[in-house]
Amino acid sequence: MEQSTTPRKKVIFSGIQPTGVFTLGNYLGAVKNWGPLQDEYDCTYSVVDLHAITVKQDPAKLRRQTLDCYALLIACGIDPQKSLLFIQSHNPAHSQLAWVLSCFTQFGDLGRMTQFKEKSQKHPDDINAGLFTYPVLMAADILAYGTDLVPVGQDQKQHLELARGIANRFNGRFGETFVVPEPYIPKTAAKIMSLTEPEKKMSKSDPNPNGFISILDEPDVILRKFKKAVTDSEGVVCRREGKAGINNLMSIYSAITGKDFDEIEREFAGKGYGAFKMAVGETVSDELAPIREAFARLSKDREYLEECYTKGAEKACRATAKMLRKVYKKVGFIGL
Repeated sequence: MEQSTTPRKKVIFSGIQPTGVFTLGNYLGAVKNWGPLQDEYDCTYSVVDLHAITVKQDPAKLRRQTLDCYALLIACGIDPQKSLLFIQSHNPAHSQLAWVLSCFTQFGDLGRMTQFKEKSQKHPDDINAGLFTYPVLMAADILAYGTDLVPVGQDQKQHLELARGIANRFNGRFGETFVVPEPYIPKTAAKIMSLTEPEKKMSKSDPNPNGFISILDEPDVILRKFKKAVTDSEGVVCRREGKAGINNLMSIYSAITGKDFDEIEREFAGKGYGAFKMAVGETVSDELAPIREAFARLSKDREYLEECYTKGAEKACRATAKMLRKVYKKVGFIGL
């Protein structure tokens, strides 16, 4: 019997915390790119609720946001039939593997993580051990699935390097066990900044609601926020240093339309900022409308969502069982 010569698809893993509705930054910087990867790669996407509790959470709110996040991923184009889409806490292997990996992680390496330093400064009264060991759980998320590629932004590169270091350290001691993951650099991924403070990254925790676009914002809200977007006084739509506000709007417009910056400059030559802001707002509104409609439909179908995340949990547990058994055997645990 001939064996299939079809090459194994590379595995991609990515996760998102259920800490509120996605912003336009989350969407254009990450989630928009996840859907198109499903045909080319073996995609694993997770709502990482275990990571969310490194800061204080209201339990009822966390449950609601986790389900909303799961529904939003489907609304954004993640197909549970094509991808492994699951809720992190539904697969105990993540926590089990994280403990083993923590025993092969240097304390000093965790202390150098810039995100820990930043978050501990934001929450000085709640610096828990989970916040410190968060990157080890992230390494377990990645390594448990034999992940080849991880889409990462600038703020997560250090965590991926730690995961690679842990994998290499474990492999060096026990022999080939983990795939050492590489960063996946998407062809188009925009870093979206605040509309009111364009030197800062767009964030849903921004105290000024005009600074960010929720992907569930209504069209009139989107247009109003873009009209108020901070720009300079020059009035010329062009991309260059010192024009952070306009540069950000051009990045948003480019990420959705696919036009490069030169094309955008030509399109809006002599038209001023008012016309440009309106065009960006309308483009964003048109892009997000199908997502908002799909989310509204999914939110009413709790039975379908439950079916999807239950099947996702089963698939995730099956996908990691062999790896966990292998790791347990190599470190000397007695198997059942």
